[in-house]
Amino acid sequence: MMFDIIDEINNVETIAKGEGVHELNRLRKSYGIGNWKKMKGFAHIRLSSGKIKLAELPWYEAHGIGKKEIKRKRYLE
Repeated sequence: MMFDIIDEINNVETIAKGEGVHELNRLRKSYGIGNWKKMKGFAHIRLSSGKIKLAELPWYEAHGIGKKEIKRKRYLE
């Protein structure tokens, strides 16, 4: 399901970094070598149906590369 993030991502925390990132080899092949971290946070999103929900969003990021593969894990309301 597609969604748009409509406000800032809050309560950001690091889940894994460096060799602790399970997808590290794939990320390096797809986006380049970097200090990869798996992050999570919470934000309001607009679903393709038009509904607005608060959701937990995990993603990967690396300095100089940015946020990649933002997903919706679960709704909080």
